[in-house]
Parts: sequence; structure tokens; C-alpha cells
Amino acid sequence: MTKLIQQDPQHLTLYDLDYHTDPNTLPKRHQLKKFDVYFGQQRAQEAICTALDIKQPGYHIFASGRLGLGKKTLILELLTQHAKYQPTPDDWVYVYNFKDANRPLALNFEAGTGLKFAQTVHEIFKKAKKKLRIKFSSPTYQRKIDRLKLDFSDTQSKFYERLDNDAKNHHLTLIINNDGQADFIPSRTADKPLDTTVKNQLLKQYYDIEYQLNGLEKTLYQQLDALYHDAACAIIKPLFTILLDTFTKPKVHQYLINLQDDMIKNASFITEEADGFFGNFQNPIPARYFVNVLSHHSKQMGCPVIFAESQLSSYAKLFGSIQYTTEQGTTYCDHSMIQSGLLHQANGGYLVLNAQTLFEYPYVWQGLKNTLQSQKITLCNLDELFTTSTNLSLTPDDISLDVKVILLGTLDLYYDLVENDPDFERLFKIRADFDDKIAKNAESTLFLAQKITKTVKENKLPPFDNTAIAAILDELCRLSENKNFFDFHKDTLNNLLFESAYIAQKAQSPLVLKAHVKTALQNLQKRHSHISSLYWQEIKNGHQLFSMSGSAIGQINALTILDFGHNDNDKDAFGLPCKITALIQPNFGAGDVLDIERDIELAGNIHAKGMLIMASFLRSLFGEFGELNFSASLAMEQNYTYVDGDSATLAQMCVLFSALAQVPIQQNLAITGSMNQLGFAQAVGGVSQKVTGFFNACQIDGLTGNQGVILPKSNVQNLLLSDEILEAIDNKQFHIYAVSHVFEALALLTGQSVCDKNKRGDYKKDSLFGKIISRFTLWEKSFNKKS
Repeated sequence: MTKLIQQDPQHLTLYDLDYHTDPNTLPKRHQLKKFDVYFGQQRAQEAICTALDIKQPGYHIFASGRLGLGKKTLILELLTQHAKYQPTPDDWVYVYNFKDANRPLALNFEAGTGLKFAQTVHEIFKKAKKKLRIKFSSPTYQRKIDRLKLDFSDTQSKFYERLDNDAKNHHLTLIINNDGQADFIPSRTADKPLDTTVKNQLLKQYYDIEYQLNGLEKTLYQQLDALYHDAACAIIKPLFTILLDTFTKPKVHQYLINLQDDMIKNASFITEEADGFFGNFQNPIPARYFVNVLSHHSKQMGCPVIFAESQLSSYAKLFGSIQYTTEQGTTYCDHSMIQSGLLHQANGGYLVLNAQTLFEYPYVWQGLKNTLQSQKITLCNLDELFTTSTNLSLTPDDISLDVKVILLGTLDLYYDLVENDPDFERLFKIRADFDDKIAKNAESTLFLAQKITKTVKENKLPPFDNTAIAAILDELCRLSENKNFFDFHKDTLNNLLFESAYIAQKAQSPLVLKAHVKTALQNLQKRHSHISSLYWQEIKNGHQLFSMSGSAIGQINALTILDFGHNDNDKDAFGLPCKITALIQPNFGAGDVLDIERDIELAGNIHAKGMLIMASFLRSLFGEFGELNFSASLAMEQNYTYVDGDSATLAQMCVLFSALAQVPIQQNLAITGSMNQLGFAQAVGGVSQKVTGFFNACQIDGLTGNQGVILPKSNVQNLLLSDEILEAIDNKQFHIYAVSHVFEALALLTGQSVCDKNKRGDYKKDSLFGKIISRFTLWEKSFNKKS
């Protein structure tokens, strides 16, 4: 049997409930000094520093915490400071592969030299093109060309002149038909039939000449090529001398040799700007000679820090892409159309991403995992991952990757990834948890005062006096739902500062005062009060059946929160009283408690657990006295929405006792709290909102002076009530009672002793338990008579 507990409830005073910051304890504005930006987040700071210092693979970071905590600002500050002392990474470029145009080469250079390399190569081409044009158009060079062409032309003329004379001697004329075939026909002066033998001899002579001329023409082109080559070598090789001496890395050096040889080989095309050689896009540099700088660090000191929380919009944005162009119905691509992604920009440094966005675009998360595991950036357009066609695709060299990735996300997302993705923990070994609350003490109060002053100054807001700062600290304390803590949500603080400053400016006040902060808070509450006002109107109209005075058997005012679940700090949520009723029917040996909400699937598992605990507690109290010959039903009246949680367990237990004992419960009191199997009251959430809800309901017909709320003692620290409610408590117009056990609550609610015993150790007949046992005895006798 449960050991019976009988204690006195604690009637809370204003002293017990005060959580306000004294403005006089705050330093003056001129006394505030620079603060530590990592204050309150030392655990997250240490975790991030650990990951940054470990260079082995897999030590990427998941930074967890609510949105708006300032994770981004703190991480950026930390990474920026850390990056200053890291080596500046290499520059990366893509160049044309003269051996296989479909496999562009990736070249890396010391930081700051990649862009210079590209500029030098492009400048060499421009100089070569200019000098070659001058050379090839010079009189001396043209005379050499003309002499070779003239020699060939003279030889050609002599061959054909000799053949023509021989043909004339035999009265024949050379013709070339449409098929390019030669033939001899009689001339007009011919006076005898065609001699086929002579004709065949002339045809043989013609084809011999053609053969010789072909050989001579080939020699001519070889001589012209040699002339071009010698001229190109004389111009181009000196341009490459310094570059070849500077860049001695084998892959880069070999590329420069291949580039030099290709420019010499194609000197004539360079000067003529032949179609197909320069490409079909408007670029003064031919694609084959274009150096595509993918990432460079010309102005970088230390390693890069890329913060891409809101930039990620596609697969290509993260991994890079290969662009295509279409002209005159032809689609093509080359290495100059490769575009870098965030990973290229962050290579050698740090990349910060919003974790949620990785799952909003196809294949991004899987692609990131593959890239981090291979430690290489493989360029591939997303559409190529799902097709076997390779007609247009390039296969660029992979680029080695050395990056530390930091993901920003919620703790829920972290656990989802841990549970559903076996690769996640192998890659993101470090979790940095950002706290959304900090302990309330002198140090944190000073820190927040400094933070407020700094934010005000940075945003050029009117100065806040100490009463305004104290009011803001009070609101941060209230939002933490614990008088021993401050809420650490950066966006919430900033929004309150901005709106308070707006109120002050509107009032033409040079300072932001406490009154301006209070007005800003009232405006905020008003903006989010539309739904709650509809509920209060329902109560005023009598549509919601509540009693705030008198007493009733089997009826009790419980407290609930109507939460729309938009986020962790739903501004639209509000407290509301809820009538719970209990009905008892004699029933042989049952002792069952019917939960109507659970039976119609309007309640969750936690609510059901509270009901089972309550039934277990009931059996432990009265099981020794015989069978529990009754059935009970409990209902949350006028509730049409899904409920979960066990915060109504105390109320349900008390109303069940009331119905069993036929003892009325005072309707001027409401109760909230969970309960364990031993009857001890347990803390629940949202107590400030629940108390406020009942206070507002009582105000509809006016406070009577005896109304109040009963809650667990362990929840006293969570009570952060408005000045209006605190004033009513101080004036004894409203009351808060804290209890440790359900028996204390029962005594308050019924005004009777709960479990007093006589000298024999039996419950007194006028005690609540005595009345319950009397009814059990009566029912048992009734059942015995019937049987």
C-alpha cells in the first residue's frame, strides 16, 4: 500500500514569484566593456575547435540548435579567426587537353599564382597572334612565300606548255570533262582521222605531269609549312621561355610544352581566326588556349571561409557544373564552360551549409557524402547521373578536396540523420550543441547588458536606459520559462530591441525607457492574440461551460495549452481552462477507469500513461479493502482537438476522488500537474501560460479574491507571470498554491481532510478516504445481497 503523505501546500507570495532585474544593479552605459562573443556557448566553441584542430577525415561538424540562436554569427567569428593562421590553399584551373579534348586537365598552383598563370597564357597568345600577323604580312616574309609559289607556278607552266605544243603538233586539244577526267580531241585544223596511239601517248604524258606536279605541290606545302614553322618558332618559343622556367611542376610544365607546340603548329589558323578553331563564342582567346580559373586566392590571407546558408539553390551551386551552348542547331561544350561550385571556393578551408537545404534539392546530400568520402570533387552535371548518353559530356580531371564542412541544423534533424543514414556519423564525428538558455547570474546579466548596448550601437538605435534593459532581461527570463535562466535566442532579443526603439522614436523620446519596452511587448502580444480572443469571447458568451465559483461533485478546472506547433516558441500558444468531469457507476469487481479521449483516439500515449498511473495509484490505496466495485469515466468536456501529455493527471485523480467520495470540488481553483505512481506531483510545461489562461478566464466575471491555481512545487521556478497577475497576487485577489503530493491538492480543492485516521488506524469516517471506503462497503453489501 502507498505510504500516505499529508503536508501543507505552499501559498506563494510576491517574494516567491519575483523574477525581475533591478535596474540599479546594472552598470552605466559608459562602464560597459567589450564582451566575449562566445559567452554561454563555450561547449559549442570547444567542440568546433576540436574538429578544426583534427585533420583526419570525417571530423566535420554538425552545429545543432534552434533557428535564430546566432549560430551563424558565432561560427563565422570562430572560423574567421582560425582561418587567419591556416595556410592559403592552392589555386585551381582547368585547361585544354591536347591529347583528349573530352578530358580537360586540372592544374593547381601556389596561392595567388593561378590567376597570374591564366593572364600570362592569354597574354602570350595575344602577343603571338599580333607578332605572327606582323611577320606573315611583312614584305620579306611575303617575298619568300611568293618566290616558292612562283617557282612552283613556273614549273607547272613549263610542263603544261610542253604538253600543249606536243598536242598541237598532232592537231589535238586537251580538255577536262565534268568528272575531272582528261581527254584529247581533234582540233579544227585536223585533216586526218584521230590516231589513238598518239592520243594515248599524250594522255600518259599528261598523267606523268600531274604526278610530278602533285609531288612538287607537296614539296611546296612542306616548304611553306617549314617557313611558317620556323617563323612561328622564332616568335612563340621566346614567349614561353620565362613561363617554362617558372612553372617546373611536371604536369604544368608538360601542358606548357604541349600548348607551345600546338600554337606553333596552328600559327596560320591563329592569324586567320579560322572558324572552328576560335570556337563559336565571342572570346578573344580560342577555347583550346583558354585557362579557366576555377578558384584563386590572390587576395587571400589564410584559408577561405565560405558561408552558404542561404546560397544553396541547386546541385550545381555546390558541386559546380559544365555549361552547354547551342548555335545554329549545334550543341557543344568545352573546358572553358566549366563553372565552379561552393566546394571549389571553400577547398582548403571551411564551408558552412544549412543542413535542411541539402535535402531540398535532388542528389545533393548523397553527392556531398560521396565527395567527402572520396576527398575529390568530381564534376558531373546532375542530368548525366541519370542518363547513359555521353554525346556532349566532358570528363574533367577530379580535383583533390581538403575542406571542413560545418552543417547548421536542429537537434531533431541530427537524430534523424543518425538513425536513418549510416554514413552520417562517420563523416560528421563532432556535434556542437548551441544552448538556447544561459544561467541567470551577475555574469550573464552583465553580458546581456553589454550585448544589448552593442546591438543598439551597431544598429544606430536610440540608447536604452537601465530600466529598459532590465525590462528586456525580464522578458528574456520569462521566455526561458525558468526564473534561474535567460533565453539566449538572438533573433528574439534583436526584434524586441528594434520594436522598442521604434516605439521610443515614435514618441520622440531620446532614450528607450521601460514603458517603451512594455508597449512593444503589448503590441507583440496583441498581434498574436486573434485566436485567443475568439476563445475568450466563447467563454463570455457562455458557449464554454466553466464555473469560476461555487463547488461541484465530479467536476474540476484543469489547465491546458492550445499550441499551434509552428515552432519551439509559438507566440500564438495560450493557456485555457478545461473542465474535466468524472462519473461513477457501481460495477462488481471492476475498478476500471474509462478515458473517453483515449477511446475515441483524441489522446496520445503519454496521456494514456497518466491514466494508467492514476488507476494504479487508486488500486494501491484501496485494494486492501476489497474489490473496487465501480466503473468510472473521465472526459475533458468540450474538447474537440487531439491532446497529449500527462499534465492533467493531478486534476483527473482529484476529480475521480471527488466522484467516489461524493465530495464537491471548489470551482474557484484550477489545477495542473503530473503525478507518479506514489502520488507525488511532478513538474509540467507551460505553467505560466496556464496560470495566465485561468487568470484571464476569472477576469471575465471579475476576480472574487479566492480564485487561484494549484501546481507542483517543482514548477515554482517556472512561474514567470505578468505584472498584472503579480499585482493581483500581492493584493490577495488571486492565489498560487504549490503542492508536493496529490493529497495536498485534494485538501485544498475539497476543504476536507483527506486521509486522517482514528486511534485504531482506520480512516475517519468524515475524511475523504473514509467516505470512499464507506461507499465501497455499501456497494459490496449490495452486490452480496444480489448474489
